[in-house]
Amino acid sequence: MSSAARWKMLIVLLATMFMSLIGVSIVNVVLPAIQNTLGATESDIQWVLSGYALTFGVVLVAAGRAGDVFGRGVIFLTGLVIFTLASVMAGFAPDATSLNAARFIQGLGSGLLNPQVLGMIQQHFHGAERGRAYGALGTVVGFSVAIGPVLGGFLVQGLGENLGWRSTFLVNVPIGLLAILLAIRWLPRPLLHRSFTEPAATTQGRGNVKPKRPAVDLDPVGCLMLGLSILALMLPFVVARETPWAWWLLPGSMALLGAWILWEKSYKNRGREPMVDLELFKIRSFTLGNIIAGLYFMGVTSVWVLVAVYVQQGQGLSPLEAGLIGLPAALVSAWSSHMAGKYVVQLGRKLVIWGIISALAGLLTTMAVVELHAGGFLSIWWLLLTLSFIGLAQGAIISPNQALTLMDVPVANSGSAGGLMQTSQRIGTAVGIAVITAIFYATQHATGAWHTAMTVGFVAITVMVVLTLVVAIIDQRKGHEIADVLGH
Repeated sequence: MSSAARWKMLIVLLATMFMSLIGVSIVNVVLPAIQNTLGATESDIQWVLSGYALTFGVVLVAAGRAGDVFGRGVIFLTGLVIFTLASVMAGFAPDATSLNAARFIQGLGSGLLNPQVLGMIQQHFHGAERGRAYGALGTVVGFSVAIGPVLGGFLVQGLGENLGWRSTFLVNVPIGLLAILLAIRWLPRPLLHRSFTEPAATTQGRGNVKPKRPAVDLDPVGCLMLGLSILALMLPFVVARETPWAWWLLPGSMALLGAWILWEKSYKNRGREPMVDLELFKIRSFTLGNIIAGLYFMGVTSVWVLVAVYVQQGQGLSPLEAGLIGLPAALVSAWSSHMAGKYVVQLGRKLVIWGIISALAGLLTTMAVVELHAGGFLSIWWLLLTLSFIGLAQGAIISPNQALTLMDVPVANSGSAGGLMQTSQRIGTAVGIAVITAIFYATQHATGAWHTAMTVGFVAITVMVVLTLVVAIIDQRKGHEIADVLGH
Protein backbone atom coordinates (compact mmCIF):
# COMPACT_ATOMS: atom_id res chain seq x y z
CA MET A 1 0.00 0.00 0.00
CA SER A 2 1.09 3.56 -0.62
CA SER A 3 1.58 5.85 2.36
CA ALA A 4 -1.62 7.74 1.55
CA ALA A 5 -3.60 4.50 1.28
CA ARG A 6 -2.27 3.27 4.61
CA TRP A 7 -3.36 6.40 6.43
CA LYS A 8 -6.78 6.34 4.77
CA MET A 9 -7.15 2.77 6.00
CA LEU A 10 -6.14 3.92 9.47
CA ILE A 11 -8.91 6.56 9.42
CA VAL A 12 -11.44 3.77 8.93
CA LEU A 13 -9.92 1.72 11.74
CA LEU A 14 -9.82 4.67 14.13
CA ALA A 15 -13.41 5.75 13.37
CA THR A 16 -14.60 2.24 14.14
CA MET A 17 -12.57 1.99 17.33
CA PHE A 18 -13.98 5.35 18.43
CA MET A 19 -17.51 4.03 17.93
CA SER A 20 -16.93 0.76 19.78
CA LEU A 21 -15.09 2.42 22.68
CA ILE A 22 -17.54 5.26 23.15
CA GLY A 23 -20.22 2.55 23.20
CA VAL A 24 -18.53 1.18 26.31
CA SER A 25 -17.61 4.35 28.20
CA ILE A 26 -20.93 6.10 27.58
CA VAL A 27 -22.98 3.31 29.14
CA ASN A 28 -21.48 3.53 32.62
CA VAL A 29 -23.14 6.83 33.52
CA VAL A 30 -26.62 5.98 32.16
CA LEU A 31 -27.21 2.69 33.98
CA PRO A 32 -29.51 4.33 36.58
CA ALA A 33 -31.60 5.84 33.78
CA ILE A 34 -31.90 2.44 32.10
CA GLN A 35 -32.96 0.86 35.38
CA ASN A 36 -35.59 3.52 36.06
CA THR A 37 -37.20 3.60 32.62
CA LEU A 38 -37.18 -0.14 31.86
CA GLY A 39 -37.93 -1.28 35.41
CA ALA A 40 -34.77 -3.40 35.22
CA THR A 41 -33.48 -5.41 38.15
CA GLU A 42 -29.92 -5.10 39.47
CA SER A 43 -29.16 -8.39 37.71
CA ASP A 44 -30.44 -6.95 34.41
CA ILE A 45 -28.24 -3.88 34.82
CA GLN A 46 -25.22 -6.04 35.63
CA TRP A 47 -25.71 -7.91 32.37
CA VAL A 48 -25.85 -4.67 30.37
CA LEU A 49 -22.12 -4.45 31.14
CA SER A 50 -21.24 -8.10 31.61
CA GLY A 51 -22.94 -9.51 28.52
CA TYR A 52 -20.93 -7.22 26.28
CA ALA A 53 -17.69 -8.04 28.10
CA LEU A 54 -18.20 -11.80 27.91
CA THR A 55 -18.98 -12.14 24.20
CA PHE A 56 -16.26 -9.61 23.40
CA GLY A 57 -13.63 -11.53 25.36
CA VAL A 58 -14.63 -15.00 24.20
CA VAL A 59 -14.41 -14.37 20.44
CA LEU A 60 -11.24 -12.23 20.32
CA VAL A 61 -8.66 -14.93 19.58
CA ALA A 62 -10.89 -16.87 17.18
CA ALA A 63 -11.68 -13.61 15.37
CA GLY A 64 -7.98 -12.80 15.10
CA ARG A 65 -7.31 -16.24 13.66
CA ALA A 66 -10.17 -15.86 11.17
CA GLY A 67 -8.69 -12.57 10.03
CA ASP A 68 -5.28 -14.21 9.54
CA VAL A 69 -6.91 -16.90 7.38
CA PHE A 70 -9.70 -15.23 5.41
CA GLY A 71 -8.41 -11.67 5.27
CA ARG A 72 -8.72 -9.03 7.94
CA GLY A 73 -10.88 -6.74 5.83
CA VAL A 74 -13.86 -9.05 5.54
CA ILE A 75 -13.87 -9.98 9.24
CA PHE A 76 -13.49 -6.32 10.21
CA LEU A 77 -16.41 -5.31 7.99
CA THR A 78 -18.56 -8.15 9.33
CA GLY A 79 -17.94 -7.05 12.92
CA LEU A 80 -18.63 -3.44 12.01
CA VAL A 81 -22.01 -4.28 10.45
CA ILE A 82 -22.99 -6.47 13.42
CA PHE A 83 -22.02 -3.78 15.94
CA THR A 84 -23.96 -1.07 14.08
CA LEU A 85 -27.12 -3.19 13.77
CA ALA A 86 -26.88 -4.16 17.45
CA SER A 87 -26.67 -0.46 18.37
CA VAL A 88 -30.01 0.08 16.61
CA MET A 89 -31.47 -2.88 18.51
CA ALA A 90 -30.22 -1.51 21.83
CA GLY A 91 -31.53 1.99 21.13
CA PHE A 92 -35.04 0.70 20.47
CA ALA A 93 -35.06 -2.09 23.06
CA PRO A 94 -38.55 -2.35 24.65
CA ASP A 95 -37.37 -4.13 27.78
CA ALA A 96 -34.25 -5.20 29.69
CA THR A 97 -34.12 -8.65 28.08
CA SER A 98 -34.04 -7.15 24.59
CA LEU A 99 -31.40 -4.65 25.64
CA ASN A 100 -29.16 -7.36 27.04
CA ALA A 101 -29.57 -9.45 23.88
CA ALA A 102 -28.46 -6.43 21.87
CA ARG A 103 -25.47 -5.95 24.17
CA PHE A 104 -24.41 -9.58 23.65
CA ILE A 105 -24.53 -9.01 19.89
CA GLN A 106 -22.63 -5.72 20.25
CA GLY A 107 -19.89 -7.59 22.11
CA LEU A 108 -19.72 -10.14 19.31
CA GLY A 109 -19.33 -7.42 16.68
CA SER A 110 -16.69 -5.61 18.70
CA GLY A 111 -14.82 -8.86 19.34
CA LEU A 112 -14.73 -9.57 15.61
CA LEU A 113 -13.40 -6.18 14.53
CA ASN A 114 -10.93 -5.33 17.31
CA PRO A 115 -8.19 -7.90 16.50
CA GLN A 116 -8.31 -6.84 12.85
CA VAL A 117 -7.38 -3.28 13.82
CA LEU A 118 -4.16 -4.45 15.49
CA GLY A 119 -3.54 -6.98 12.72
CA MET A 120 -3.85 -4.41 9.91
CA ILE A 121 -1.64 -1.90 11.72
CA GLN A 122 0.92 -4.67 12.23
CA GLN A 123 0.67 -5.77 8.60
CA HIS A 124 0.75 -2.42 6.79
CA PHE A 125 2.85 -0.15 9.04
CA HIS A 126 6.52 -0.65 9.82
CA GLY A 127 9.22 0.84 12.02
CA ALA A 128 8.65 4.34 13.37
CA GLU A 129 5.49 4.70 11.25
CA ARG A 130 3.96 1.77 13.13
CA GLY A 131 4.64 3.56 16.41
CA ARG A 132 2.85 6.66 15.11
CA ALA A 133 -0.11 4.53 14.01
CA TYR A 134 -0.37 3.00 17.48
CA GLY A 135 -0.04 6.50 18.92
CA ALA A 136 -2.99 7.66 16.81
CA LEU A 137 -4.94 4.65 18.03
CA GLY A 138 -4.12 5.57 21.63
CA THR A 139 -5.26 9.14 21.01
CA VAL A 140 -8.63 7.90 19.79
CA VAL A 141 -8.88 5.58 22.79
CA GLY A 142 -8.20 8.46 25.16
CA PHE A 143 -10.62 10.83 23.45
CA SER A 144 -13.44 8.27 23.29
CA VAL A 145 -13.00 7.47 26.99
CA ALA A 146 -13.05 11.21 27.71
CA ILE A 147 -16.10 12.15 25.71
CA GLY A 148 -18.21 9.04 26.50
CA PRO A 149 -19.19 9.77 30.12
CA VAL A 150 -19.63 13.50 29.44
CA LEU A 151 -21.80 12.85 26.39
CA GLY A 152 -23.83 10.25 28.28
CA GLY A 153 -24.48 12.62 31.17
CA PHE A 154 -25.32 15.46 28.77
CA LEU A 155 -27.81 13.34 26.79
CA VAL A 156 -29.62 12.10 29.88
CA GLN A 157 -29.72 15.57 31.40
CA GLY A 158 -30.83 17.27 28.16
CA LEU A 159 -33.23 14.69 26.69
CA GLY A 160 -34.58 13.05 29.80
CA GLU A 161 -33.90 9.58 31.11
CA ASN A 162 -35.69 7.47 28.49
CA LEU A 163 -34.66 9.26 25.29
CA GLY A 164 -31.28 10.09 26.82
CA TRP A 165 -30.05 6.54 27.45
CA ARG A 166 -31.44 5.36 24.10
CA SER A 167 -29.51 8.11 22.37
CA THR A 168 -26.27 6.81 23.89
CA PHE A 169 -26.63 3.70 21.72
CA LEU A 170 -28.08 5.41 18.66
CA VAL A 171 -25.13 7.84 18.38
CA ASN A 172 -23.15 4.83 17.17
CA VAL A 173 -25.34 4.41 14.09
CA PRO A 174 -24.23 7.37 11.90
CA ILE A 175 -20.60 6.69 12.82
CA GLY A 176 -21.05 3.01 11.96
CA LEU A 177 -22.72 3.72 8.61
CA LEU A 178 -19.96 6.17 7.63
CA ALA A 179 -17.29 3.67 8.69
CA ILE A 180 -18.94 0.92 6.60
CA LEU A 181 -18.91 3.13 3.49
CA LEU A 182 -15.29 4.15 4.03
CA ALA A 183 -14.26 0.56 4.76
CA ILE A 184 -15.72 -0.62 1.46
CA ARG A 185 -13.90 2.20 -0.31
CA TRP A 186 -10.53 2.34 1.48
CA LEU A 187 -9.66 -1.05 2.97
CA PRO A 188 -7.05 -3.10 1.05
CA ARG A 189 -8.35 -5.31 -1.73
CA PRO A 190 -9.43 -8.03 -1.90
CA LEU A 191 -11.38 -7.97 1.34
CA LEU A 192 -11.82 -11.75 1.33
CA HIS A 193 -8.61 -13.69 0.85
CA ARG A 194 -5.88 -15.44 2.76
CA SER A 195 -3.88 -12.59 4.24
CA PHE A 196 -0.72 -14.70 4.28
CA THR A 197 -0.15 -18.22 3.01
CA GLU A 198 2.65 -20.65 3.46
CA PRO A 199 4.67 -21.49 0.34
CA ALA A 200 2.26 -23.43 -1.83
CA ALA A 201 2.64 -27.18 -1.90
CA THR A 202 3.61 -28.62 -5.27
CA THR A 203 2.78 -31.70 -7.26
CA GLN A 204 5.33 -32.76 -9.85
CA GLY A 205 4.29 -34.31 -13.13
CA ARG A 206 6.23 -34.93 -16.28
CA GLY A 207 8.88 -32.27 -15.89
CA ASN A 208 6.46 -29.60 -14.76
CA VAL A 209 5.61 -28.09 -11.38
CA LYS A 210 2.01 -27.22 -10.63
CA PRO A 211 1.25 -24.94 -7.67
CA LYS A 212 -1.31 -26.23 -5.23
CA ARG A 213 -3.05 -23.82 -2.87
CA PRO A 214 -2.99 -24.98 0.76
CA ALA A 215 -6.38 -25.79 2.30
CA VAL A 216 -7.90 -23.41 4.81
CA ASP A 217 -7.39 -24.73 8.34
CA LEU A 218 -9.41 -23.00 11.05
CA ASP A 219 -8.75 -25.50 13.86
CA PRO A 220 -12.42 -25.49 14.99
CA VAL A 221 -11.78 -27.77 17.96
CA GLY A 222 -9.05 -25.45 19.24
CA CYS A 223 -11.34 -22.43 18.74
CA LEU A 224 -14.13 -24.07 20.74
CA MET A 225 -11.85 -25.25 23.55
CA LEU A 226 -10.21 -21.86 24.05
CA GLY A 227 -13.51 -19.99 23.83
CA LEU A 228 -15.09 -22.22 26.47
CA SER A 229 -12.06 -21.96 28.77
CA ILE A 230 -12.11 -18.14 28.55
CA LEU A 231 -15.86 -18.11 29.21
CA ALA A 232 -15.44 -20.39 32.23
CA LEU A 233 -12.61 -18.17 33.50
CA MET A 234 -14.42 -14.83 33.11
CA LEU A 235 -17.95 -15.85 34.06
CA PRO A 236 -17.39 -16.35 37.83
CA PHE A 237 -15.87 -12.88 38.20
CA VAL A 238 -18.85 -11.41 36.35
CA VAL A 239 -21.81 -13.20 37.97
CA ALA A 240 -20.56 -14.75 41.22
CA ARG A 241 -22.15 -12.10 43.44
CA GLU A 242 -25.56 -13.43 42.50
CA THR A 243 -24.50 -16.94 41.44
CA PRO A 244 -21.89 -18.22 43.93
CA TRP A 245 -21.76 -21.68 42.36
CA ALA A 246 -20.07 -20.09 39.32
CA TRP A 247 -16.74 -20.20 41.22
CA TRP A 248 -16.68 -23.94 40.53
CA LEU A 249 -16.12 -23.09 36.88
CA LEU A 250 -12.56 -21.90 37.62
CA PRO A 251 -10.98 -25.39 38.04
CA GLY A 252 -12.79 -26.48 34.89
CA SER A 253 -11.42 -23.46 33.06
CA MET A 254 -7.84 -24.33 34.07
CA ALA A 255 -8.30 -27.97 33.04
CA LEU A 256 -9.79 -26.97 29.71
CA LEU A 257 -6.98 -24.48 29.09
CA GLY A 258 -4.41 -27.23 29.75
CA ALA A 259 -6.25 -29.54 27.36
CA TRP A 260 -6.28 -26.79 24.74
CA ILE A 261 -2.50 -26.36 25.00
CA LEU A 262 -2.00 -30.10 24.49
CA TRP A 263 -4.41 -30.05 21.55
CA GLU A 264 -2.63 -27.14 19.85
CA LYS A 265 0.76 -28.87 20.20
CA SER A 266 -0.63 -32.13 18.84
CA TYR A 267 -2.41 -30.31 16.02
CA LYS A 268 0.80 -28.63 14.89
CA ASN A 269 2.78 -31.89 15.18
CA ARG A 270 0.31 -33.46 12.73
CA GLY A 271 1.28 -30.84 10.15
CA ARG A 272 -1.85 -28.72 10.62
CA GLU A 273 -2.21 -24.99 11.32
CA PRO A 274 -3.24 -24.50 14.98
CA MET A 275 -5.49 -21.68 16.05
CA VAL A 276 -2.59 -20.19 18.03
CA ASP A 277 1.02 -21.01 17.32
CA LEU A 278 2.33 -21.59 20.84
CA GLU A 279 5.81 -20.68 19.60
CA LEU A 280 4.64 -17.08 20.05
CA PHE A 281 5.13 -17.46 23.79
CA LYS A 282 8.84 -18.10 23.23
CA ILE A 283 9.08 -14.45 22.15
CA ARG A 284 9.97 -12.75 25.43
CA SER A 285 8.55 -9.35 24.53
CA PHE A 286 5.22 -10.95 23.56
CA THR A 287 4.90 -13.03 26.72
CA LEU A 288 5.97 -10.30 29.14
CA GLY A 289 3.92 -7.70 27.25
CA ASN A 290 0.79 -9.81 27.73
CA ILE A 291 1.54 -10.12 31.44
CA ILE A 292 2.00 -6.33 31.66
CA ALA A 293 -1.32 -5.77 29.88
CA GLY A 294 -3.19 -8.23 32.09
CA LEU A 295 -1.80 -6.89 35.36
CA TYR A 296 -2.24 -3.24 34.41
CA PHE A 297 -5.86 -3.70 33.32
CA MET A 298 -6.49 -5.79 36.43
CA GLY A 299 -5.64 -2.73 38.48
CA VAL A 300 -6.18 0.58 36.72
CA THR A 301 -9.47 -0.22 34.97
CA SER A 302 -11.12 -0.25 38.40
CA VAL A 303 -9.97 3.34 39.07
CA TRP A 304 -12.75 4.79 36.94
CA VAL A 305 -15.38 2.44 38.38
CA LEU A 306 -14.50 3.42 41.97
CA VAL A 307 -14.27 7.12 41.16
CA ALA A 308 -17.72 7.07 39.49
CA VAL A 309 -19.32 5.32 42.47
CA TYR A 310 -17.49 7.45 45.05
CA VAL A 311 -18.29 10.86 43.57
CA GLN A 312 -21.94 10.03 42.80
CA GLN A 313 -23.02 7.87 45.74
CA GLY A 314 -20.51 9.13 48.28
CA GLN A 315 -20.33 12.81 47.32
CA GLY A 316 -23.67 13.40 45.59
CA LEU A 317 -22.34 14.55 42.20
CA SER A 318 -24.58 14.24 39.12
CA PRO A 319 -23.76 11.89 36.21
CA LEU A 320 -22.60 14.88 34.17
CA GLU A 321 -20.31 16.07 36.98
CA ALA A 322 -19.00 12.52 37.37
CA GLY A 323 -18.12 12.51 33.67
CA LEU A 324 -16.45 15.89 33.91
CA ILE A 325 -14.23 14.88 36.82
CA GLY A 326 -12.46 12.36 34.64
CA LEU A 327 -12.35 14.54 31.51
CA PRO A 328 -8.89 16.10 32.04
CA ALA A 329 -7.40 12.65 32.67
CA ALA A 330 -8.82 11.28 29.45
CA LEU A 331 -7.69 14.31 27.42
CA VAL A 332 -4.18 14.02 28.89
CA SER A 333 -4.30 10.33 27.94
CA ALA A 334 -5.08 11.23 24.33
CA TRP A 335 -2.17 13.69 24.25
CA SER A 336 0.30 11.30 25.87
CA SER A 337 -0.73 8.53 23.47
CA HIS A 338 0.11 10.80 20.55
CA MET A 339 3.49 11.70 22.04
CA ALA A 340 4.25 8.11 22.99
CA GLY A 341 3.62 7.01 19.42
CA LYS A 342 6.43 9.31 18.29
CA TYR A 343 9.01 7.97 20.74
CA VAL A 344 8.07 4.34 21.42
CA VAL A 345 10.63 3.01 18.94
CA GLN A 346 13.45 5.05 20.45
CA LEU A 347 12.54 4.61 24.13
CA GLY A 348 11.05 1.11 24.11
CA ARG A 349 9.98 -0.35 27.45
CA LYS A 350 11.44 2.65 29.32
CA LEU A 351 8.41 4.62 28.13
CA VAL A 352 6.08 2.06 29.69
CA ILE A 353 8.07 2.09 32.95
CA TRP A 354 7.78 5.87 33.27
CA GLY A 355 4.07 5.57 32.50
CA ILE A 356 3.64 3.07 35.35
CA ILE A 357 5.49 5.42 37.71
CA SER A 358 3.07 8.20 36.67
CA ALA A 359 0.15 5.87 37.47
CA LEU A 360 1.57 5.21 40.93
CA ALA A 361 1.91 8.97 41.51
CA GLY A 362 -1.71 9.45 40.47
CA LEU A 363 -2.94 6.68 42.76
CA LEU A 364 -1.05 7.98 45.81
CA THR A 365 -2.07 11.62 45.33
CA THR A 366 -5.70 10.61 44.71
CA MET A 367 -5.74 8.74 48.02
CA ALA A 368 -4.33 11.85 49.68
CA VAL A 369 -7.05 14.07 48.18
CA VAL A 370 -9.80 11.66 49.28
CA GLU A 371 -8.54 11.58 52.87
CA LEU A 372 -7.89 15.33 53.03
CA HIS A 373 -11.35 16.01 51.60
CA ALA A 374 -12.87 13.76 54.28
CA GLY A 375 -11.06 15.88 56.86
CA GLY A 376 -12.41 19.10 55.34
CA PHE A 377 -9.04 20.35 54.05
CA LEU A 378 -9.45 20.04 50.26
CA SER A 379 -12.18 20.20 47.64
CA ILE A 380 -13.05 16.93 45.90
CA TRP A 381 -12.35 18.71 42.58
CA TRP A 382 -8.61 18.33 43.23
CA LEU A 383 -9.23 14.90 41.70
CA LEU A 384 -9.16 16.67 38.34
CA LEU A 385 -5.40 17.09 38.85
CA THR A 386 -4.46 13.81 40.53
CA LEU A 387 -6.42 11.62 38.10
CA SER A 388 -4.59 13.38 35.25
CA PHE A 389 -1.40 11.55 36.30
CA ILE A 390 -3.27 8.29 35.69
CA GLY A 391 -4.47 9.64 32.34
CA LEU A 392 -0.87 10.44 31.44
CA ALA A 393 0.01 6.86 32.33
CA GLN A 394 -2.77 5.43 30.16
CA GLY A 395 -1.30 7.03 27.06
CA ALA A 396 2.26 6.05 27.92
CA ILE A 397 1.41 2.43 28.67
CA ILE A 398 -1.47 0.95 26.66
CA SER A 399 -0.65 1.75 23.02
CA PRO A 400 3.16 1.61 23.45
CA ASN A 401 2.82 -1.75 25.19
CA GLN A 402 0.73 -3.02 22.27
CA ALA A 403 3.38 -1.89 19.81
CA LEU A 404 6.24 -3.41 21.83
CA THR A 405 4.39 -6.65 22.53
CA LEU A 406 3.59 -7.27 18.87
CA MET A 407 6.86 -5.88 17.48
CA ASP A 408 8.57 -9.27 17.12
CA VAL A 409 5.43 -11.23 16.16
CA PRO A 410 5.39 -12.57 12.58
CA VAL A 411 2.84 -10.65 10.54
CA ALA A 412 1.10 -13.88 9.53
CA ASN A 413 0.21 -14.45 13.20
CA SER A 414 -0.57 -10.85 14.12
CA GLY A 415 -4.34 -11.33 14.19
CA SER A 416 -4.32 -14.22 16.65
CA ALA A 417 -1.51 -12.54 18.62
CA GLY A 418 -3.51 -9.32 18.84
CA GLY A 419 -6.54 -11.34 19.93
CA LEU A 420 -4.49 -13.00 22.67
CA MET A 421 -3.26 -9.64 23.91
CA GLN A 422 -6.73 -8.14 24.02
CA THR A 423 -7.98 -11.29 25.74
CA SER A 424 -5.40 -10.81 28.50
CA GLN A 425 -6.70 -7.25 28.87
CA ARG A 426 -10.33 -8.43 29.05
CA ILE A 427 -9.54 -11.15 31.60
CA GLY A 428 -7.53 -8.66 33.65
CA THR A 429 -10.43 -6.19 33.53
CA ALA A 430 -13.04 -8.77 34.57
CA VAL A 431 -10.93 -10.16 37.42
CA GLY A 432 -9.78 -6.75 38.63
CA ILE A 433 -13.20 -5.10 38.68
CA ALA A 434 -14.75 -8.09 40.46
CA VAL A 435 -12.05 -8.31 43.14
CA ILE A 436 -11.39 -4.61 43.72
CA THR A 437 -15.04 -3.54 43.78
CA ALA A 438 -15.70 -6.40 46.22
CA ILE A 439 -12.96 -5.00 48.48
CA PHE A 440 -14.37 -1.49 48.04
CA TYR A 441 -17.96 -2.40 48.96
CA ALA A 442 -16.91 -4.72 51.81
CA THR A 443 -14.91 -1.88 53.34
CA GLN A 444 -17.76 0.58 52.88
CA HIS A 445 -20.26 -1.78 54.53
CA ALA A 446 -17.86 -2.50 57.41
CA THR A 447 -16.89 1.12 58.12
CA GLY A 448 -19.76 3.15 56.66
CA ALA A 449 -17.14 5.56 55.32
CA TRP A 450 -16.90 6.15 51.57
CA HIS A 451 -13.46 7.73 51.84
CA THR A 452 -12.06 4.68 53.68
CA ALA A 453 -13.52 2.34 51.06
CA MET A 454 -11.98 4.48 48.32
CA THR A 455 -8.55 4.44 49.97
CA VAL A 456 -8.56 0.68 50.59
CA GLY A 457 -9.70 0.04 47.01
CA PHE A 458 -6.90 2.26 45.68
CA VAL A 459 -4.36 0.41 47.84
CA ALA A 460 -5.43 -2.83 46.12
CA ILE A 461 -5.04 -1.16 42.73
CA THR A 462 -1.60 0.12 43.73
CA VAL A 463 -0.46 -3.44 44.51
CA MET A 464 -1.39 -4.53 40.97
CA VAL A 465 0.39 -1.53 39.42
CA VAL A 466 3.56 -2.27 41.43
CA LEU A 467 3.51 -5.85 40.10
CA THR A 468 3.13 -4.41 36.59
CA LEU A 469 6.19 -2.22 37.19
CA VAL A 470 8.25 -5.24 38.29
CA VAL A 471 7.43 -7.15 35.08
CA ALA A 472 8.20 -4.10 32.92
CA ILE A 473 11.59 -3.65 34.61
CA ILE A 474 12.37 -7.35 34.06
CA ASP A 475 11.62 -6.99 30.35
CA GLN A 476 13.72 -3.84 30.14
CA ARG A 477 16.69 -5.46 31.87
CA LYS A 478 16.45 -8.49 29.61
CA GLY A 479 17.33 -6.05 26.84
CA HIS A 480 14.53 -5.98 24.30
CA GLU A 481 16.32 -4.15 21.48
CA ILE A 482 13.80 -2.30 19.33
CA ALA A 483 16.49 -1.37 16.82
CA ASP A 484 16.85 -5.03 15.85
CA VAL A 485 13.31 -5.15 14.50
CA LEU A 486 13.04 -1.81 12.73
CA GLY A 487 13.40 -3.56 9.39
CA HIS A 488 10.56 -5.98 10.06
